[in-house]
Amino acid sequence: MATFDEGLLLGILIGEGHFGGDGKQPQVTLRMHTRHLRLFETLLRLCPGSKLYGPYEHGGRRYYQWMARGEVLRETLLPILERLPLQEIDAHVYERYSEMKLRYGL
Repeated sequence: MATFDEGLLLGILIGEGHFGGDGKQPQVTLRMHTRHLRLFETLLRLCPGSKLYGPYEHGGRRYYQWMARGEVLRETLLPILERLPLQEIDAHVYERYSEMKLRYGL
């Protein structure tokens, strides 16, 4: 993955991402307004196998939800995140990421 792509991925996940799960499996989720469709298309390209859901409308807000879980999370996204200096850039996000990994045995 190109350096720019890694930076884009890291930046968007730090700013807008959620690291958690559904109780059975871990997932990284990103929810943003529908006007960001091109950005979501880029994420789909950077993480083949990730999914885009929506558009949804709730409470007057129109949004898409991007999700990486299962094989794409373990085989594609986690190796990228492990290479990047997440802990040095944002301790709070790194803590959430680490909690997800611990909770789900990653």
